[in-house]
Amino acid sequence: MDIRIGFVPLPILVMLSVVLTLTASRSELSSQLSPMIALLGICSCVCFEIGNRIPLLRSIGGPVIMAMFLPSYLVFAKILPESVVIPIVTFWKATNFLYLFIPCIIVGSILSMDRTILLAGFFRLFVPLAAGSIAAGLVGTAVGVALGMDVFHTVFFVVVPVMSGGLGEGVIPLTVGYSSILGQPYGDLLAHAMPAVMMGNVCAIVFSALLNTAGKRWPQYTGNGVLMKSAASNLEPGSAEAQSYSFDVKHVAAAGMVAVCLYAIGMYAEHAFGLPGPVVMLLLAVLGKVAFVFSPSIEQGAGTVYRFFATAVTYPLLFAIGIVVTPWQKVQDAFNFPTVMTIVATVATLMTVAFFVGRKVNMHPIDAAIVVGTHSGMGGTGDVAILTASNRMQLMPFAQIATRIGGAITISGALLVLSWMY
Repeated sequence: MDIRIGFVPLPILVMLSVVLTLTASRSELSSQLSPMIALLGICSCVCFEIGNRIPLLRSIGGPVIMAMFLPSYLVFAKILPESVVIPIVTFWKATNFLYLFIPCIIVGSILSMDRTILLAGFFRLFVPLAAGSIAAGLVGTAVGVALGMDVFHTVFFVVVPVMSGGLGEGVIPLTVGYSSILGQPYGDLLAHAMPAVMMGNVCAIVFSALLNTAGKRWPQYTGNGVLMKSAASNLEPGSAEAQSYSFDVKHVAAAGMVAVCLYAIGMYAEHAFGLPGPVVMLLLAVLGKVAFVFSPSIEQGAGTVYRFFATAVTYPLLFAIGIVVTPWQKVQDAFNFPTVMTIVATVATLMTVAFFVGRKVNMHPIDAAIVVGTHSGMGGTGDVAILTASNRMQLMPFAQIATRIGGAITISGALLVLSWMY
């Protein structure tokens, strides 16, 4: 029982594999919570182990790449039977458990963070984010044009989608705006822009994993999940210092309800006032933290909530994302030389500039580059994958700022320019 594949004891994994295979062979696999926990848990842990045991792949985020893209390919190649795929899709659409994961990660990491570091990081992050985005736009456009793509396609269908903030919050509203301005079908425009988002996410995962490896080689450039350089300690959720209060499951339950409450307020603000719900939730958590709204016991419980979701839910979530929202055909479509090189140049410039600018404004440069790199990911799902590949899930609050606000500014600017042109 102490031999584990991922976090699952080996005998349990074998027994669950047998039972789930027999159930799926009879087309009786349910989309209810318990069988989906079993299915996603064992499949994602197997993918994790494969990615973690291949030497070269391991160094570039292999566990995340395998957990997210292997299931996407298996669906495309029809290797995974419909009796397995359909329950996962049904479960995802019925529960949308990404929106339980993100509040618990965000609120848990914010409430477990040092207040001084938290405030300094939020305000100072915009400097490397803005510098990196501007440089990435210029370099990406120059590379695309040099490789034979026209300026319009390079800017509006490669560079801008990469930094638009993901799918639902990024490239979808972006292409809806394109459709309104250009008078072209929305679906065609989305098909043109989607591969850039997928490939940008892959690049950010790989570069973040490489930066994590570089941080082990040159520790003076990394804070290992701490964004700001400071004498104060930015406690990692669940560290010994953070647990100065005795563990009580009631504190964990209370912290979980705090996360759900802030998420509910954020969603109400989105529907009632048009404000981005995740950003509202994030800002409320920050305000509550700096204003000492939450008791030490709830803050300690929040650290436990964070650790649980980061440890036990991340890879099952990535496996579901690979099946439901990462179509392999779109990933394939991004692999033509000019597009790939343009995207690589865009993401590399974004993160390189953030590295050096972050260092100038008293940030740990590797951590600053990784956070700004989430600006080129697939929204919340991309943030999870990128931060998991770099072992920095505690940076999720800053990643949400880079993704949501950075993406919103990019989309607004692109639509303003396009409307001026047409």
